[in-house]
Amino acid sequence: MIYKDFKEGIKSLGFITIEDFIKYSGVSSDDILSWETKNEVPYTISLLLHILKGEKDVLPTNWALQNIVEECLPLATLLEEASSFPHKLEEMFLLQKQLNDSTNGKNWELGVNKFGKDINWLRCIHMEVSELIESTPWKHWKNINSNPDMNNIHVELVDIWHFLMSYILQETNVPKAVSLVNTHCIYEASSDIDIKFMVKEAEKLSYIALAIDTGNMPSFSGVERFIDQFFRCCKISGLSFNWLQKLYIGKNCLNQFRQDNGYKEGTYKKIWNGKEDNVVMVSLLEKIENVSFDELYNNLKIEYSLAK
Repeated sequence: MIYKDFKEGIKSLGFITIEDFIKYSGVSSDDILSWETKNEVPYTISLLLHILKGEKDVLPTNWALQNIVEECLPLATLLEEASSFPHKLEEMFLLQKQLNDSTNGKNWELGVNKFGKDINWLRCIHMEVSELIESTPWKHWKNINSNPDMNNIHVELVDIWHFLMSYILQETNVPKAVSLVNTHCIYEASSDIDIKFMVKEAEKLSYIALAIDTGNMPSFSGVERFIDQFFRCCKISGLSFNWLQKLYIGKNCLNQFRQDNGYKEGTYKKIWNGKEDNVVMVSLLEKIENVSFDELYNNLKIEYSLAK
């Protein structure tokens, strides 16, 4: 494969720049320079791009080359998933904007809601980080041998994501927001979680929020720092991007479903056949590969109609 075809290929996968590809593929900048100089891309990289395009006729039959394919498949799978990230991000940002428009009124981006109350997304993030830390046995005087509540930690990260998206939308528009976040979503969630390390990294989200709020960090560069650090926290806490997206849509959808079924009036049933509605929601999410708001809402409607 010539270098020009390689550049066009990685752009079709959602990488905006060569640097983005370097960051998430494991190759070095020296490798890229060498390819450009020779105007030739290594077979393994070329094969990877062909696999992602579904061109099965290029797959090797030789056993040695088949081993190369198997080595490429984990990265191929990750990049194939990444091709859906822009759509998923756009859906989440649009849902968040819709939620903010509904609860805060139009022009909430100016920092004031429809009741004249100041909006401070940075403080919201700071407070949610503290709730995340409360889900871990960080206290030296109490429950020192207890286990962290990883399910709730993931939920708190989703809550932080609500507020971080809102802060990003306050600074820019949906297309630019998707562009800013897109390549940060390409990571492999850790299966070996170091709780102390996770807490320290989560605290950095608070530090960024406080630095921006006190004028010690420019707002827009703070956005980029926020995005990078947030997904770092997701990675080391074992929260994959796909599960983050599912939980986000699930919580957004359940909140809307509650409002539509008498939550404010006090007539809503939160226990469905012996299970809390959020437990039912998560169990539905686990059965849906590519979740959408409308599909989950309809499934909730069916489950609610059967609730006793």
